[in-house]
Amino acid sequence: MNTYPKIALVTGGARRLGRSIALRLARDGWDVAVHFGQSENDALDTVLAIQRLGRHAVALRADFAEQSQVDTLIAQCVAGLGLPDCVVNSASLFAYDDAAHFSPEQFARHMQINAVAPLTLSRDLYQARLEAKNIASRAFDHPGVIINLLDQKLANPNPDFLSYTLSKAALYQATTLLAQAYAPELRVVGLAPGLTLISGDQTEQEFKQAHQQTPLGQSSTPEDIVSAVSFLASAHSITGTTLFVDGGQHLTPSARDVMFLTRADTATAK
Repeated sequence: MNTYPKIALVTGGARRLGRSIALRLARDGWDVAVHFGQSENDALDTVLAIQRLGRHAVALRADFAEQSQVDTLIAQCVAGLGLPDCVVNSASLFAYDDAAHFSPEQFARHMQINAVAPLTLSRDLYQARLEAKNIASRAFDHPGVIINLLDQKLANPNPDFLSYTLSKAALYQATTLLAQAYAPELRVVGLAPGLTLISGDQTEQEFKQAHQQTPLGQSSTPEDIVSAVSFLASAHSITGTTLFVDGGQHLTPSARDVMFLTRADTATAK
């Protein structure tokens, strides 16, 4: 019987949380395709770090604002590394707007990058796996998995980051719908972090204070998130659900986004 390596595609895998996810999957025995948009040097550095862990890795460029580039990413992964068993949709646009400053252009860009791109990759992985079974007669031991990075604020909404929130809400709902549509070939799961890394112009002190404003006294750390990804990637009976990893942040109502709560200029923060 043919054996195949475990292969994961991590979008936004060159930097920050995406890089941490890619490295954790490599430590778990996965070969990793590291997607990037602009950060080529960071992507190549991440690939090198994965190779030092004894796994295969490639860097794949695609601008998620351009649908034609999204359409080729699964094929790039197949050509460069192999057919992925796991896609982690980590890449995300997080730009501020609110109802008073809404624009169709800002909304459309968030929807394209945060919802349309992950939906496209999910569709293309599903079709590629069916083709592998039908044309190459490949057998799979387990369903593939799509892991969508979401946000705790979907359970605890506030009007800050309007377009971002709406795009993540679309992906949250798609997690359930695609789990229904793609079973038994693919599992589709969501992972909703809390405040995990410094965002925007937030200072270290502001981040530290905001990070502590949860029922458990701290929100999620990168280590928490990568451990959850590792678990979801191998939990072959979990689909159509979202795991909140946020220190209970989603249980605490807030009128503003958490990153603004420790600022003196909260009323005017944009």
